[in-house]
Amino acid sequence: MNEYYLRMPSTYVALLRGVNVGGNNKLPMKDLASIFQKCGCNNVRTYIQSGNVVFECPTSVARLQETVGSAIEKKFGFNPSLVLRKLGDLEQVVKNNPFLKAGAAETELHVVFLGDAPKAEEVVKLETNRVPPDEFAVLGKEIYLRLPNGAGRSKLASVKLKTLATARNWRTVNKLIEMMKD
Repeated sequence: MNEYYLRMPSTYVALLRGVNVGGNNKLPMKDLASIFQKCGCNNVRTYIQSGNVVFECPTSVARLQETVGSAIEKKFGFNPSLVLRKLGDLEQVVKNNPFLKAGAAETELHVVFLGDAPKAEEVVKLETNRVPPDEFAVLGKEIYLRLPNGAGRSKLASVKLKTLATARNWRTVNKLIEMMKD
């Protein structure tokens, strides 16, 4: 087998939490892409201003949170958390969305990407804060949301979890998959 195929880099998306939200934690995407490149990533591309970075990494991404976070903190004064997913992970997110399968409008759909699967008490907290017609489903390290009245009006969107969590709307999830395939 050709050596190139043994070393093919994996494509990832980094979902940064709390970047450029409400005028806080301002981080130009050009600078964010540059930071990822300096941390050893290739083919780095960003999507919209909320901290979505598609990249290839020829080595392990285990220390990426630390190195990217430190570089951002050094230059911009804050250290955002990030959730990493591979292309296959995002494709499974689309495949597994129970609300999409049930025929919900894509404009109502959001996904909360978690650092770790939530504990039972976290799921109870979500149910306690849920106000119909909002719905949620927890599958692994994702929480699927159906928010017919929008995220801004939902109590589910404001629940604080004990694990790292960052949400994206359905359109963004699909755009990131498209970018990862390019």
